[in-house]
Amino acid sequence: MTKIFKVYAGNYWSDGGALMGVLPYAIWKDKIKTDERRRQKMDLNLLLIICDHRRILVDTGLGNRLSDKQREIYQPSEFALPAALAELGFKDTDITDVIMTHLHFDHAGGIVTGFGTQDELTFPRATYWIQKDEWAVAKNPDGLNQAAYQFEHQLALLEQKGKVELIEGEVEIYPEVTCVKAGGHTVGSQYVQIDSPDAFYIYAGDIIATKFHTSPAITSAYDVCRQDTFKAKKQIYDRLKAKAGTLFLDHDTRDWEIPISQLRV
Repeated sequence: MTKIFKVYAGNYWSDGGALMGVLPYAIWKDKIKTDERRRQKMDLNLLLIICDHRRILVDTGLGNRLSDKQREIYQPSEFALPAALAELGFKDTDITDVIMTHLHFDHAGGIVTGFGTQDELTFPRATYWIQKDEWAVAKNPDGLNQAAYQFEHQLALLEQKGKVELIEGEVEIYPEVTCVKAGGHTVGSQYVQIDSPDAFYIYAGDIIATKFHTSPAITSAYDVCRQDTFKAKKQIYDRLKAKAGTLFLDHDTRDWEIPISQLRV
């Protein structure tokens, strides 16, 4: 029997204008709470899937190795992932798989944990499932993606010591658990589909980061291709409707799971 858990890995503050993309500030300013710098609080809502002997974590949060500049910009909380897993009864070596929806810093930072002057893989026994295109752009970003990835800081140790499975397209990594390449937010963004006999779920990652982004036309300025994000949302909603499924939101501070029946899409 498949079990699903929300894993809270902390929070940070991100620029509200960038999150809302082309949507004018005048439209959303009274609907979304921001600070004096127009930053919006973002929770780091990760997903843990338990299937038989597999313990599959989706994304890793910010980690504990942010630079002083990043801390000043994003005002992150303490890295809460280890404590959150411990509350559920799991430790780092229990995690067998980590699915990365994409490799931006707020999702990939927790791949590595700093212990004083030494860095180690946070989940040393896990296999990391990453879309091949996402790994390629993270390793050799073009001008558009140069600021979005930190391969040496976040991924080099994984390449040296970890187990990485580069996948392409739609891949079932375990019965009932499938990674689906969508693009849009990044070249190799993927969402996670859980299709069990009892329920159907999709964890969309930053394709649908908050409840505000459930509107098909609202996309983030961080998206490399708005058209692909729009198409990905349509595919996600079609699949959820077909199975009366539930959507998980990775950054919303209030809503975590929303049945498709409650969305006007």
